[in-house]
Amino acid sequence: MSRHPLLKRRAFVATVGASLAAATLPGIATSVFAADARAKEFRIGYQKAASALVLLKSHRTLEKRLAPLGITVKWTEFPAGPQLLEGLNVGAIDFGYVGEAPPVFAQAAGANFVYVAYEIPTPHAEGILVRRDTPIRTLADLKDKKIALNKGSDVHWFLVAALQKSGVKYNEVQPVFLPPADARAAFERGAIDAWAIWDPFLEAAKRQSNARLLVDAGGIVNHHQFFLGARSFAQQNSDVLAITMDEVNKEGAWVRGHYGEAAAQLAPIQGLDASVIEAGLRHYEHIYKPVDASVLAEQQRIADTFSELRIIPTKIVTKDAALPAKV
Repeated sequence: MSRHPLLKRRAFVATVGASLAAATLPGIATSVFAADARAKEFRIGYQKAASALVLLKSHRTLEKRLAPLGITVKWTEFPAGPQLLEGLNVGAIDFGYVGEAPPVFAQAAGANFVYVAYEIPTPHAEGILVRRDTPIRTLADLKDKKIALNKGSDVHWFLVAALQKSGVKYNEVQPVFLPPADARAAFERGAIDAWAIWDPFLEAAKRQSNARLLVDAGGIVNHHQFFLGARSFAQQNSDVLAITMDEVNKEGAWVRGHYGEAAAQLAPIQGLDASVIEAGLRHYEHIYKPVDASVLAEQQRIADTFSELRIIPTKIVTKDAALPAKV
């Protein structure tokens, strides 16, 4: 860990804050615009599996930071990233945290958002499970098999990339689109042959079900996680998002030094054993950075592949959803 974490965090917040400030509408001074359009409520979408935001909600430090600005915080839970971005697209939330595939689907659907920050690669936090007694031993063995996944989530891209690496075409498997709870039930009763899933559900199934890890994302995809903001909110409330990312970074640093305590706090919220949650937490990095050109290029690769496979209906340019460069 860096010997100067406070300096690095300040640099991160300064970079994100400057980029967000640059996103304000042209021709209008930031201070004047903020006075007229300052949000009174900050609406955050989260998933139970998104530990940084769950802990931020539980610790209520963001509420304390924003209270002097006259801003309250409203939290809305979503079952997964695609549903969260549907909420952002219809204006129900202002900010959220999702995997790498949901923003691609959302942008193809016309959602008007911006990438705010990302978590450095966490490839061991998602995997493909099969039953212990199955003859499936390699990715190539998935040909013609039924594979459950949450449509539009990060494991959607992971599955596509894993099949490509093994020489199996996407149309040579049978995707079964199910949310995590339904997918686990189908997996346990033998209605599907494999299940692409992320932590902590991945670790829970490995320990509690007749499950074997066929492969995780290591060497296949980077598995980035993203913080996204509604474009209009980012334009009008750059300081709110900068404060939020400062608090998120504090939570990430705390988790890295307190895995056991963090897991104990998350256990009653996520409804899983603390040991399962701790193992899953250790598969994430909890280190967040401003989005850069290389990360957007990876997002473009996902978008281009999905477009070629007709998983999304149109071509998109991921950098169109980037914050303006720091001036």
